[in-house]
Order: sequence, then structure tokens, then C-alpha cells
Amino acid sequence: MDFEGNTQRIIESIKQAKAAGAKLRVGPELEICGYGCLDHLLEQDLYLHCWKMLEILLKDKELYDILLDIGMPVLHRNVGYNCRIICLNGKILLIRPKIWPANDGNYREMRHFTPWLKPREHEEYHLPRMIQKLQGSTHVTFGDAVISTPDTCVGAETCEELFTPDAPHNHMSLDGVEVITNSSGSHFTLRKLNTRLDLITEATKKNGGVYLYSNQQGCDGDRLYYDGCAMIVVNGEVVAQGSQFSLNDVEIVTATIDLEEVRAYRSSKSRSLQAAKSTAKYHRIQTSFELSSEEDDGDLSRAPSVAIQPRYHSPEEEIALATGAYMWDYLRRSKTAGYLVPLSGGIDSCATATMVFSMCRLVIQAIEDGNKQVIEDVKRLAQYNEGKLPKTPQELCNQIFHTVYMGMSKQSSKETRGRAKELSEAIGSYHVNCDIDEVYNAQRNLIVSTLNFEPKFKVEGGSNTENLTLQNIQARSRMVTAYQYAQIIPLARNRPGEGSLLVLGSANVGESLRGYLTKYGCSSADINPIGSIDKSRFIAWAETNFSLPCLHNFLTAVPIAELEPITETYVQSDEADMGMTYDELTTFGRLRKVNKLGPFGMFQNLVHQWGEDRTKTPEDDGPSYTPRQIAEKVKRFFHFYAINRHKMTTLTPSLHCNDYSPDDNRFDLRPFLYPPFWSSWSFKKIDRELEKIEKRAKGGVKK
Repeated sequence: MDFEGNTQRIIESIKQAKAAGAKLRVGPELEICGYGCLDHLLEQDLYLHCWKMLEILLKDKELYDILLDIGMPVLHRNVGYNCRIICLNGKILLIRPKIWPANDGNYREMRHFTPWLKPREHEEYHLPRMIQKLQGSTHVTFGDAVISTPDTCVGAETCEELFTPDAPHNHMSLDGVEVITNSSGSHFTLRKLNTRLDLITEATKKNGGVYLYSNQQGCDGDRLYYDGCAMIVVNGEVVAQGSQFSLNDVEIVTATIDLEEVRAYRSSKSRSLQAAKSTAKYHRIQTSFELSSEEDDGDLSRAPSVAIQPRYHSPEEEIALATGAYMWDYLRRSKTAGYLVPLSGGIDSCATATMVFSMCRLVIQAIEDGNKQVIEDVKRLAQYNEGKLPKTPQELCNQIFHTVYMGMSKQSSKETRGRAKELSEAIGSYHVNCDIDEVYNAQRNLIVSTLNFEPKFKVEGGSNTENLTLQNIQARSRMVTAYQYAQIIPLARNRPGEGSLLVLGSANVGESLRGYLTKYGCSSADINPIGSIDKSRFIAWAETNFSLPCLHNFLTAVPIAELEPITETYVQSDEADMGMTYDELTTFGRLRKVNKLGPFGMFQNLVHQWGEDRTKTPEDDGPSYTPRQIAEKVKRFFHFYAINRHKMTTLTPSLHCNDYSPDDNRFDLRPFLYPPFWSSWSFKKIDRELEKIEKRAKGGVKK
């Protein structure tokens, strides 16, 4: 929704592209308004503002002499389309609507746009009056067409169209289109870049041609981080690749292409026969503008770009860089004073704190690289005298990151308190060590005084209801205390401005699935960086790569909530409370969401995956259970998943990193009121299948 800011970034990208000698510039999907506008895309104001910004671009003669591919929404005959505007020298050559919208997972494009349902057809579009004056005409071509220049032919596809089986680039390539652009709003999930690169290289290996991929980069006001990585691929080989995670507002990627290589690559007879037979013919919009020049002949400085090895980050690097870049965007754009984390001494809050430290590392690197926008934001956020900037991540961390250990005299151990302090010192956060016994006792005594009933923990002889009540008092007291500190700490520290701190959550993806959290308790926060990741591998990686040896103690510690009193014979354990391990929860989560399995399907899958009589491979390190044990585990998971679904609707928004995220508000749309699963048909089916398996086993027949 930053129309003017986006337009200035588009202008800067075009100027940089021209300075680099480029003749064709491709920008991200819906770049004028931003991809993540959601239901603002239903507002007529937004369409009007986009046309006004396009008018600014068309009027600017400094942006002439380069073919421009710009993204914005367009209303055609009262129907909204997600479009590419192909422009040259202040005129629109073509408005190309998206054919195959993204409409699953995090994407809701068909809520906001209609797909162009007439491939390779075109109509006349009636231009707004402000554009008619510049165009010198009232209409322009609207539809699935291509641009023909004296030296080549250029076509456009948009984001999701690359991922479809019958992708437009196949038909365009067979019709002689040599340069294909893809303008994308593709969000980050772990290893998704691998999929994109595989698809683009495969498309150009099979068809030949030049493929220009542009993607939005950064936080666009929602749970998603768009991970950039613009690239240029020729005949199946990458010749240019941009950064995947960066704090730069504008980044361009250029390459010099020899079109004769495309023609030679396409000379195979089988491909030529298919091209000659193809009936998929595109309307060509003619222009005299050339992407190449005869004047460049013999200029060795204009040699074609050579193939490079694609650059991939490890999953742990992706987590560190994506969360760091997202959190910096969120912080600077929200105009708040910094972050606060309730640091419990456990691995979850440790992971959140380490991600903030990763953010600070990225910011320091950007300062060293001379990033003017980052330097300006740091000066606003942090209190530095005489223009001095922080030299280390710890210096920056101390200014904008705050950690609070909120202990209880009977429940909290000296180990967790010590780990929290040690981590705070290692990363440089401003740390507060406090106890909340008085707050807790005040709430507990309210029950005693008003109900004449004294609740007790289970280890003290209390019931399960009493035990949960007392645990939830602590969890909710910690939430209130965290927000209390977030509001007042900047003032107490004499920080500049009047902004409060954003509270970061630390509810991991497994606990959210299982519902092992207190609704409106310490899981509640402003944003949750770890809400859709498995954090252990990231912490193990950060221990070495961030030089934080204290992280080892978090990895080896037993996960404990510390909401029940510690005795000589009892210490609360998360996995014992849940009745399943975190690894098992990860498996349940993937099968439920990614594999789309219900209880019965999950049981059938796990009998083979976890069965004690399976043939193990060296890579198989999964557990071994009997079919009956597997049935009980599946039932237990779905039982608690169902009865705790109401908690999912209030989960703190988390950065989306995994395709089994339980985010109810955007990604994982399920009912939150279920019939009792224990008496459901699904569970009866499991019982009947289990009976068959056990009967076969008794009869000596191996399943």
C-alpha cells in the first residue's frame, strides 16, 4: 500500500537497469501496490492510485529507451485482473492479464481477481482519461499477446503460471517467443528456491530460450517473507542470480544474452516439428524498438554472460536469514522501539532470541556495506551520539532487544535462570531478571477468597483441573508482565521517541498443533518468529556459525514448561505431558497438512513408516511401534488436535516457513468445533483395520 514508495523504488530500479545497459526491465508481481494488499485489492481507490503511479512512470523521460514490464491490477469491463503492463517510451504496448492465479495455501488470488479465461485471445481496453492523453489514443490491447521487436519476440507469464503443468511458456516457445519474463510474488518456505530453479531450468532446457525471473523481496505487511532471488536463465543454465535474503530496497540483476544461442539450441527436428504443428498462435504487437544493436558487434565488453553455479542456502541459513530480514522489515516499518522476548531458559525462547541476534548481524553487515536506508533506520531506532553507529551485533542488540526472565520460586530452576542470563550476555540484549510470585499469588488467592476453595498442584494432591488452573495463572501472568515491560522499558531507559516494544512469541509449531499452550498465555505476542519451524537444527547451526557456545546447553536440556513445582521425585516434562515426542509431532503435522491425511489415512501410512517389522535402511532413524501403539498415538494426536482447535484461531501471527504450519488465520483453514473424535467413524475405521492387521499377524501372514 506504499504507492509513492513503491513507485520511487520502481524508478530507481529502471535507472539502475539503464545504467547497466539493459534494454528490458522486469519487476515483481503487482509491484505498484505490493502483492500483499489482500482485501484492499477489492477497493476502487487502489485501482485509481495504481493508474496515477503508472502515469508518473510514463511521464518520466528518464525512463525511456528501455522496454518495461510493470505489475499492477487492472479493472477491465468491471472485472479485476492481475496484470502486466508492457510499456515503452511513455506508451503502453500491452496489458497482459494473469491466466492461472495462485489460489491455495497462503494465496487467495481468486478472492481478489478473475483469471483471464481466453488464452491467446485479446480485446481492446479503454484507457483512463489521464493515460489517454499520454497514449494519444483511447484504447490499447488487453489479453494474452506478445511483443515483437525487429530482433526478437518477448512474452510474459506471471508467478503461478510457471508452476502449472500446461505452462504458457511452452506454447509461447513453440510460437517463436525467445524471451519470456516472469513477474512473481512468491513467498519463502524452506527449500522453495530449489523448486523454482528446477522449474525454470527445466522449462528452458526443454524449450530453449531466455527466462527472466523477478520476485518481490521483504516483508509485505503480512505473515509472509518474499525471498527475492531474481535470476536470468538461458537454455537451462543460470547466467545471473540475485540475493535471496537482503535488506536492500532495490536490487537489479542483469545479463548479456546472445539470441543466436537460443536459435541454435532450438534447431532440433523434433522440436521444430512440434512448433510447425502447433496451433497455439499469439497475436504479436509490433514495435520498432530493438533489444540488440548492430553497433555492439565486435565489442568484447558485451560478450554473453557465462553460466554460473546456482547458489543455495542450507535450511538453517534460510531460517536465520529469512527471519532476520523479515523481523528488520517489521520493526522499521512498524515504527516501534524494538523487541522484547520472555526468555525462559528453554530452547523455544532461545531460538526466538537467536533470530533477533541474526537480524542484528544482517543490519551490521548492511551498515558496513553502506546501505543508506538501513543506516537511517538504525539512527532512528537506536540512541547513538555524534552520529556513531554500532560496530557489532551485540551493540545494536543492546539498544533494540530486551529479554525478561520471569521466574517462580518453586517452579523455576537455577539452570533455566542461568541459561537465560548467559544467552542474554552473549547476544548483548538488555536483560531483566524478575520473579512473578506476588502476581501469581494474588490471582491464586482470589480463588481462595471468593470461592472458599484452595487449588493445589497435582504433586500436592490436587486434581487435573486444579493443576491446569494454577499453570494457566502463571502463563497468563507472564503474558501480562511481558506487555507491561514492553510498554515501559523504553521510557525507563530514556530511549528516543515514544514507541513501545513489540513482544515476540516462542510457541513452536509442534505445541501449536497439539494445543500444548495456554490460550492468551505466554504464547500470545505480537509476532512469533518460530511458529512454523523446527528450531533444534537451527540452534545447532547457530552455535557454530554465530559463535555462541552457550547454545549447546539449550540443545541438551530436557524441554520443560516449569509451570509445576519441582520436587525431588518430579520435574515437569513437555513430551511426557503431551504423550508424544516433538519428532512425532513433526511427522503428524506433515502427514496432516502436506500429505492431506485424516486419522485413518495417517494410521495406514505410519504402520509402514513406524512399524516394528519394517525393513530398515541406513537413513531410517524413525521409531518402531506395534500397530496398536501407532493406532493409540494417532488417536491421541487427533483427539487433542480437535479439542484444542479453538486455540489455533488465536495463535500469534508467525512468519510462514513451512508447509505444515498450523496458522488458522491464513494458511490452515479447518473447523474449530469437532464432534468427539473418540467415537468418530475415522477411529472406528482404525480399530477395524487394526483388528485385520493383528489377525493376519496371529495367522503368521506378514502384512
